[in-house]
Amino acid sequence: MTGLFRAGDRVQLTGHKGRRNTITLQPGAVFTTHRGSLAHDALLGQPDGSVVTGSDGTVYLALKPLLTDYVMSMPRGAAIVYPKDAGQILAAGDIAEGCRVVEAGVGSGALSLWLLRGVGPSGSLHSVERRAEFATIAADNVAGFFGETPARWRLTVGDLVPVLDAGEADAADRVVLDMLAPWECVPAVSRSLASGGVVTAYVATVPQLSRFVEGVRESGDFTEPLATETMVRGWHVEGLAVRPDHRMVAHTGFLVTARRLAPGAVAPEQQRRASKDSFSDEDLEAWTPGALEVREQSPKRLRRTARQAAEIAGARAAQAADPD
Repeated sequence: MTGLFRAGDRVQLTGHKGRRNTITLQPGAVFTTHRGSLAHDALLGQPDGSVVTGSDGTVYLALKPLLTDYVMSMPRGAAIVYPKDAGQILAAGDIAEGCRVVEAGVGSGALSLWLLRGVGPSGSLHSVERRAEFATIAADNVAGFFGETPARWRLTVGDLVPVLDAGEADAADRVVLDMLAPWECVPAVSRSLASGGVVTAYVATVPQLSRFVEGVRESGDFTEPLATETMVRGWHVEGLAVRPDHRMVAHTGFLVTARRLAPGAVAPEQQRRASKDSFSDEDLEAWTPGALEVREQSPKRLRRTARQAAEIAGARAAQAADPD
């Protein structure tokens, strides 16, 4: 991951004001701003962590992006799972080397990258995405980071329930759901998840949280769901001037985790449980894309994002083909 900068590398440039720009190194190319320019050749062959100067005298710190940096700057066809939530998904879901993971709702591929790193070479990830245009962008983003499409990754375009129903029972150790109505998939997830396995749902709103938790409870196949959210607050530290930052990364989504019970097992009754309200067809309006303020990307923007992702993946593929 470290070493000398080569053609095809993604490089993060940070100026004196802290502004970051990410470029893909190409011989003869030039990075330009309204202030000046920086030739890519000035970086090629330099070690990671070098400091270079642009034509206008601007000094840049050049670093190969961490995975966090990569997912925050990569082309997006859909909203991403932010690093603070991805880290919690890996921890709460106990996603580790060798796990067989199913992911529903790939979006731009940000969470897929974290999951692929988590399962390691001996694990596997099967990602299912309903929209073909999102799947294409995600595939290029993954290839752009790894330099190729990992052999341990399978990407399917379609709906999760038919995909799971067509597979074998107990075929997954972990299931991660990042979708609009995850409660609709509980029976299929229950069939596919091995005993003791973990299901994790990432949902944006309180109504989604409530309905998924109640769906898991009503199935009787899981332990009591645990619902959390993660907030990150930075701190300003300069001498004795130590205080919280005025801004923080607050709510992005809720995480719900539960473990699959063995067939026929009945979990001990919880002494305290929130009262259940029934859901009717009228309630479905609360979970429509419009009600949840889900923003649709325009076809023009999706085409532009797809081109950007393909260019990054192509540069990394060319680099992998020419290791020198």
